[in-house]
Amino acid sequence: MNEELTGRLRAAAEAHQPDRARILARVERGMSDAPARHRESSGARPWPRVALASLATACVLGVGGFAVAAIVQSPPPARPDISTTPAAPSATGTPRPTPSAPTTGGPTTAPDRSSSTTPSPAASGGTGSARPGGARVQDGSLSSAGALGSNSNIYWAQSNITLKTTQPLTALTVELRISQTGGVQSTGTWRTLPADDFTVTAQHEGGALVYRWILKPGRTVPVGQHVFAGQYNHATGEREAKHDGYRADANGPQGALSVWGGFTPTR
Repeated sequence: MNEELTGRLRAAAEAHQPDRARILARVERGMSDAPARHRESSGARPWPRVALASLATACVLGVGGFAVAAIVQSPPPARPDISTTPAAPSATGTPRPTPSAPTTGGPTTAPDRSSSTTPSPAASGGTGSARPGGARVQDGSLSSAGALGSNSNIYWAQSNITLKTTQPLTALTVELRISQTGGVQSTGTWRTLPADDFTVTAQHEGGALVYRWILKPGRTVPVGQHVFAGQYNHATGEREAKHDGYRADANGPQGALSVWGGFTPTR
């Protein structure tokens, strides 16, 4: 039985309205045709025949009702099971790029602190540094001397560099190197020339405290005698200065000039 036929039967069953009067008449008519065993008197029907007719009518109506209920309530034929489970999302996709590690740019080399304050050889007139051992205290119009200040004591000292020039200098770098003999720390500097004419630094380099005075561009060192002094604390006691040194590089009318030397005690 296909779905179309089932639907039509269901519709007919729902539309059916049983005619109880016609059914009861048919039942009575059928029963009246049967041979009577006893002749009944005219008038009311005997109760067995009425009861039987009622029972037959009830059976017919009951069977009809069951048939209609069976047709109406019967479930439609099962359809094939169709899976509604959604397909699993694809595992593939556009992968996100893995962030790269930050670029460090390689090791950074610490800048040479002396290069920012020390003029080039062409400007200063020399390429050396104040080192102990050997001396050249005069070069042309420029002469020099190194000595410990008379005010030095067992806790503190001052090293003086005296320069003499017979011609003006257009470039000058003076370097004072105090060997680290223990507890050596800068306490200041001074010079007899104007402070605004020089850039001054004091820093520890290669086991020594190094002072530098650099003449600023456009300034001039006049003819005469000029003193540059470095002051510092040191370990308690008489300090040995034989490893200290100085150097001066300059430019003047005669060109590049350089002098260097050590320090002698003043007492």
